[in-house]
Amino acid sequence: MMRMGVDLGGTKIELVALGEDGSELFRKRIATPKEYQGTLNAVVTLVNEAEATLGTQGSLGIGIPGVISPYTGLVKNANSTWINGHPLDRDLGVLLNREVRVANDANCFAVSEAVDGAAAGKRVVFGAILGTGCGAGLAFDGRVHEGGNGIGGEWGHNPLPWMRPDEFNTTECFCGNKDCIETFVSGTGFLRDFRASGGTAQNGAEIMALVEAGDALANQVFDRYLDRLARALAHVINMLDPDAIVLGGGMSNVQAIYTRLPAILPKYVVGRECRTPVVQNLYGCSSGVRGAAWLWEKR
Repeated sequence: MMRMGVDLGGTKIELVALGEDGSELFRKRIATPKEYQGTLNAVVTLVNEAEATLGTQGSLGIGIPGVISPYTGLVKNANSTWINGHPLDRDLGVLLNREVRVANDANCFAVSEAVDGAAAGKRVVFGAILGTGCGAGLAFDGRVHEGGNGIGGEWGHNPLPWMRPDEFNTTECFCGNKDCIETFVSGTGFLRDFRASGGTAQNGAEIMALVEAGDALANQVFDRYLDRLARALAHVINMLDPDAIVLGGGMSNVQAIYTRLPAILPKYVVGRECRTPVVQNLYGCSSGVRGAAWLWEKR
């Protein structure tokens, strides 16, 4: 069975075709048209090209930066705003004459890492993408857990747990709330805190270079970041107790997270014991598109 996955982003559309064993058979990326019909046509063109090249038809899963409402069947919450309010799965299904499965891109990330990635074989996997924003997804037995409202895994838009007095009402999130986890533990939040503390840097990599060089301010900000990330993940562990947590996004490349975070987590986990593996993703920026393909699970 050939499985195709599409990562439908705001600037690019990427398709990958996987063999039964997860091996990559085909990959292509194109620019995203900024309107709905053009986006549909682009996906159809990619699918037709992949199938013509490989000489076989496959299943299709799509990862999007939003969700399909279980109530209306329409896309909502997508920052690729031109797909909002449309029945993306149904429209593509008609054009391609097959069932098309659509899931949030962070859920696709979790599925990818649960099926054959860094958490392969783990039953309950929480995937957190710490990048420009902060997405998260859930995979149970290698399958997406979307929930009754279609928003399973929206971890980043809960308040930062156990906030200190100087953290209250200090950030604003695009979702309309204040002090969301995303605004503290995303790469953007890390940079914001460093600059607000008087530091100058262009990105998180520059801050981490300062940390490694022994810069006092950078180390203070990174210590604060680790504590906030520990609080945010402890909330997940206290409620879900996943078998593994997989990190993605730019901050997942910071190796000090994996060496230092395990010692902080027990401070916030009920019972003060925690050995939950927190691991770096295996597939990097390819994980989401692979997870979209794995929306059609192994048989």
